[in-house]
Amino acid sequence: KVLDASTLSFGTRVRWFVICFVAGVVCSVLGTALLWLPNGTKLFAVFYTLGNIAALASTCFLMGPLKQLKAMFDPKRLIATVVMLV
Repeated sequence: KVLDASTLSFGTRVRWFVICFVAGVVCSVLGTALLWLPNGTKLFAVFYTLGNIAALASTCFLMGPLKQLKAMFDPKRLIATVVMLV
């Protein structure tokens, strides 16, 4: 069950999922847009990284952090997880 991993209500979990997911998309798009500015590569790296962290946090609200980590480090997904984290 979704609610087994947390004391947060389902509505609260969905609300924070949406907030984090939208923040992640906004940061990623903003980072990509800033790439074309002078010294934009540093801004891109910062905003794109923040976007990825926010997107990962969003799914933590739905799945719970422990279940998400178990899924990420499943043998089928291990290579993708390592590449994303590096």
